[in-house]
Amino acid sequence: MARRSAPAPRPEVPERIVDIDVADEMRNAFLEYSYSVIHARALPDARDGFKPVHRRILFAMGEMGLRPERGHVKSSRVVGEVMGKYHPHGDSAIYDALVRLAQPFSMRVPLVDGHGNFGSLDDGPAASRYTEARMAPAALLMVTGLDEDTVPFVPNYDDQLLQPDVLPSAYPNLLVNGTTGIAVGMATNMPPHNLVEVVGAARHLLTHPDASLDDLMKFVPGPDLPGGGRIVGLEGIRDAYLTGRGSFRIRATTRIEKVSPRRQGIIVTELPYLIGPEKVIEKIKDAVQSKKLQGIADVKDLTDRSSGMQMVIEIKNGFNPEAVLEKLYKLTPMEDSFSINNVALVDGQPRTMGLKELLTVYVDFRRQVVLRRTEYRLTKRRERLHLVEGLLIAILDIDEVIQVIRSSDDAASARDRLRSVFDLSEPQATYILDLQLRRLTKFSRIELEQEQKDLLAQIAELEEILGDERVLTKLISGELADVAKKHGDPRRTVLLESAGVPAAASAPLEVADDPCWVLLSSTGLLARTSDDEPLGREGARAKHDAVVAAVRTTARGEIAVVTSAGRMVRLSALELPTLPPSNGAPALSGGAPLAAYVDLPGDERALTLTSLSPHSPGLALGTAHGVVKRVTTEYPKGHAWECISLKDGDRVVGAVELATGEEELVFVTSQASLLHFSAQEVRPQGRTGGGVAGVRLTDGASVVFFGAVDPRADNIVVTVSGSSDSLPGTDAGAWKVTPFDEYPGKGRATGGVRAHRFLKGEDALLLAWVGRSDARAAQPNGVAITLPDPEGRRDGSGVPASAVIGGIGSL
Repeated sequence: MARRSAPAPRPEVPERIVDIDVADEMRNAFLEYSYSVIHARALPDARDGFKPVHRRILFAMGEMGLRPERGHVKSSRVVGEVMGKYHPHGDSAIYDALVRLAQPFSMRVPLVDGHGNFGSLDDGPAASRYTEARMAPAALLMVTGLDEDTVPFVPNYDDQLLQPDVLPSAYPNLLVNGTTGIAVGMATNMPPHNLVEVVGAARHLLTHPDASLDDLMKFVPGPDLPGGGRIVGLEGIRDAYLTGRGSFRIRATTRIEKVSPRRQGIIVTELPYLIGPEKVIEKIKDAVQSKKLQGIADVKDLTDRSSGMQMVIEIKNGFNPEAVLEKLYKLTPMEDSFSINNVALVDGQPRTMGLKELLTVYVDFRRQVVLRRTEYRLTKRRERLHLVEGLLIAILDIDEVIQVIRSSDDAASARDRLRSVFDLSEPQATYILDLQLRRLTKFSRIELEQEQKDLLAQIAELEEILGDERVLTKLISGELADVAKKHGDPRRTVLLESAGVPAAASAPLEVADDPCWVLLSSTGLLARTSDDEPLGREGARAKHDAVVAAVRTTARGEIAVVTSAGRMVRLSALELPTLPPSNGAPALSGGAPLAAYVDLPGDERALTLTSLSPHSPGLALGTAHGVVKRVTTEYPKGHAWECISLKDGDRVVGAVELATGEEELVFVTSQASLLHFSAQEVRPQGRTGGGVAGVRLTDGASVVFFGAVDPRADNIVVTVSGSSDSLPGTDAGAWKVTPFDEYPGKGRATGGVRAHRFLKGEDALLLAWVGRSDARAAQPNGVAITLPDPEGRRDGSGVPASAVIGGIGSL
C-alpha cells in the first residue's frame, strides 16, 4: 500500500489589518441604513403617493395583465412576481402591502380588487395562497401612460429589468388614500380625503397658482375617512393644512333609539378610522368591570356584509343615554385622535408639507407627465406620417417601384435604388420593401390619404398643447375632472366645528327637561339651544346661515321633521347637539347635518320642523299642485307617518305650524302669482285627508312657495326670477323685495295677483319667500346675503341678485 505524500506547505499570506474607528464605522453604517429605510421603504413619494413596494406591486400586476376585466389570480403568484423581479424583501411585507391596497376600510379608493378573506378591522387576512387579486379600476389610472415615456425607468435590484421610478398617477393619490410609515428619526401619518374634493382643489390650483389656503379649503374642508365617522373640531385640521402637522378627533356615528319596549340604546353605525367593533367591545367590558362605566346593560355586534357596521349598546333604565355616550367617548375608542404628519419625499428628500405644497408637487408632476406623453405621441405620429407619405409615393407609381425592385440584385440594392429614384428616406424605402400586395388596391390609397389627413390634424393638436400653456392646463384639468366624475363618490365623514355641550360625566344623570329651541338651518344643520332663546342677540346672528325653522320644545321633548313626500318623522331633541348660551357665541357652528338623524330617500327632502304638541292649532301644508291642508294634532306614536295623501306626481312644497289659527296662508306660483287667504277658510283634516284646493294654477305652472304669516306683523315678499332652463344653483336670477301689504287678499282656490314682472330671458320664479321683514338669506354654502330694501311695486321686475340664494329664514 503506497504511502501518501505530505501536502505541500501553503505560501504565507501577509496579514492585512485595517484600523477603523468604531464610531465612524457605526455613523456611516447608520446613515446608509437610515437613507435606505427613508428612501426605499418607509416614506411615500409626494408625486404618486406610493412607497416603493406599492409601486412595484401595481407595476408587476400591470405587466402580468391583471386588469379589472380579467380573472383573479392567486395573491401568492403576485407576491412571487414582485419579490423575484423588483422587490428583494420578505414575502410577508409584500403581501401585507398588497392586502392594504385591497381593504376598503383602509383605502378611500382601493387599488386592488381582492377575492377572499383580506381581513377586517379586528382580524388579519388569510394567507396569500388562499386569496386572489387583480387590479381595481382606479389602479389603471396609476399605470396608464407607462408605455408612452411619461415617467423615467430605473434598473431593478439586479440590473436585469427596468421598473418605473414613479407612476404617472392620474389623481393625487397621496391625499386621497393617505399613508402611514415609520422611518429612522421621522415618520409619516396622512389621513385619506375625498377624491372629488381633492381633484377640485388641484384643478383650482392649476388655474390659480397663487391660491391661498382658505381658497383650497373651500374644496378640501377636511379628511374623508373610509369608514365615515364624525370629525369634531377643525382647528387642528387647518394647522395641518398650513404647517403639515396637526391633529383632530374622530367620533363614532351614533343615534339613540328604542331597542326594546322598555329600554333605550345607542346604535353605533360608524367607528373612528381603523377602529373595529371588537376593540370597542373589549374596552367597554374592561370599563364596566372596573366600575369606571355604569349604565351599560348589554353590547351586541350586529355587523354583517348586507347591513354594514352596526353595534347596539343597551342602556339600563334610569340612566341617561346621552350621558353614557359621553362616557363611552371618554373611556373607549369610540372617540379617537388622529395626528397628522405630512412627511413625503420630494426629489428624494423628506419634507413636511401643508395642503398647498402637496397639491403643488402633484400638479407640477402631472404637468410633466402630460408634457412627456404629448412629446412621445407627437414623435410617433410624425414617424407614422413620414411612412404614410412614402407609401403614397410608392402607390402613385407602383409599376415603376415593382420594376426597380425586380431589377435589383438584393434587398440592399433595391433599398438604395428606391431612395435615389423616388427621393425617399431609408425608413420609407425599407417600409416599401415590406409592403404587402394587398395594400396595392385603390381602397388602400384612400385609407392612406385619410390617415395622412388625420395624422396632420393630430400633430397640429399635439403641437398646440406643447406650445400653449393654457391649452395644456385645460387638458390636465379636464382629465382630472373625468377621473373625479368616474371614480368619485360623496363625502362619508361629517365635519363638525364642535360637539356641542357634553352631558355631565357622572352617572347616573337625569337631563333637566328645560325649555329650549330646536333649529334647522338652510344648509341642513340641526341643533338645540341650551336656553329658551332661539338665537340670542343680533351680534350672534351674523355668524350663522339662515334659520329656516325653529320649534320651541324641551330638552327631553320630541319634534317632527316634515318632508316633501308628505311625511312626518319623529325626532328627539335630546339627540341633537346643544348650542352654547346665546351671549355672543356662534349660533349654529355646533350643529349636525340633518342626514345624520333622518334617513331620507334621494327624491325626498326635509322642509321644516314642527312640534308635536296636541294644543297647537295644527300644521298647514301646501303642495306643488296647489292643494292646501290643515292637519289635526292627533299624531300617532310611531317613528314616521303620512300627514297628507298626495296624488301621483304631487309633492309638498311648504309646511308651517300655525300659532293661533288666524294666520294668512300664502301661495306663490312659478308664474309669479301670489294668493293669500285666512287659515280659517281651511277645515282641519285627519292624517289620511288629501286637502282642498288652495290656489288655481295656469297651464304648466306649479307652486314654488307655501307658508303662513301673521297679518299683524311687518311682512315682506321676496321673489327671484330667472330662466326655467337654467341648472339649479347656477343662476342667481333677479330679485325683488316688496311689502306684503301691497298684495290684496283673495278667496281660496282663486288665481291670486301678480307678484313679479318677467324681463327678457325670464319665464319663471326660481324662488319665493314670504315672512317677517327681519328675514335673512344665505347662499347654498351658508354665507349670509343682505336682502335689498323693500319697494312698493308688487308687479315690478327685479334687479340682478348678488349671489345664488340657498335659503331664507326669519324668527
